[in-house]
Amino acid sequence: MGRYSIGFIAQRLGIFLLTIWIAASVIWLIPRLAPGDPISAMIMRMSSSGGRVENADKIIAGWKERFGLNDPLPVQYVRYMGNLLRFDFGYSLAHFPTPVADIIGLALPWTLGLLLVAVTLAFFIGNFLGAIMVWGKTPGLIRAVIPMFMIFTSIPSILAAIFLIYVFAFLLEWFPLAGSYPLGMKVELSWRFISAVIWHATLPALSVVLVNFGYWTLGMRGMMITVEGEDYIQLARAKGLKPFYVLYRYLVRNAILPQITAFAITLGSLVSGQVLVEYIFGYQGMGNIIFAAITSQDFPVIQGASFMLIVITALAVLIMDLTYPLIDPRISYERN
Repeated sequence: MGRYSIGFIAQRLGIFLLTIWIAASVIWLIPRLAPGDPISAMIMRMSSSGGRVENADKIIAGWKERFGLNDPLPVQYVRYMGNLLRFDFGYSLAHFPTPVADIIGLALPWTLGLLLVAVTLAFFIGNFLGAIMVWGKTPGLIRAVIPMFMIFTSIPSILAAIFLIYVFAFLLEWFPLAGSYPLGMKVELSWRFISAVIWHATLPALSVVLVNFGYWTLGMRGMMITVEGEDYIQLARAKGLKPFYVLYRYLVRNAILPQITAFAITLGSLVSGQVLVEYIFGYQGMGNIIFAAITSQDFPVIQGASFMLIVITALAVLIMDLTYPLIDPRISYERN
């Protein structure tokens, strides 16, 4: 198994599955703690938009029976967990008879693309700035300018989104106000469509990067200061190695390890912040459908979308754990 032991891999897989099970149980329970039920909420929306609904009580009773909401909670839970094993999230209550899997399938690629680009940019930009803040060869002007841009870290992502829309979309008209691509454009694998997607995704991605890169900068700066005092750094400098070689080979490589762990762990919080960002920009990702599902009490969509995001986050943590020995040769998970 190289640098890994079978016991370690089994342990990490067990933690991965346990995390998913606990999270799936929580997202099943939380919507049921809210007052009311999704069927009654749907009838109320129909009544408010189109007047009185005939035989509303019979409709509510029939739909509750159809979706199994009259069953005892333990029965609903067992059925829910069994369906999750097949990635069967049922049907959307607000868009019946559309399967939840179809709704998620349309939205998930957009969220993954936006999230991976935004998180990766924030990670590399933040760690790069944190490293050069400590490096002795960095000009003093750059060290003074970097903290000025970190004021965006204290701004919620939703406010950053509104600010970017107002400045770059409304005033300057450099970017579109909303959407994932121009209305009416055919979805196809062409440079015209790809460039339109990048153009529409620039502001949503930038709103995530602006409020998150500062955390990586501060974290990397602290780790660089810690590593800089190690004996092997002094030895490398005493051997006459070039300063830039010492920077990326000794300082950055050893300081980056805790940042990589934080990269996987913070995916969950970044996803929660991206929900409102996607809603503000009208971006057709998971955040938009989760927000719409919450307002309409669409339990299956809430559970299915949240479950997929949890699986992605847990999988990222698992991958980071397994790639640690590849990043740092000193780490080994072999059994002694």
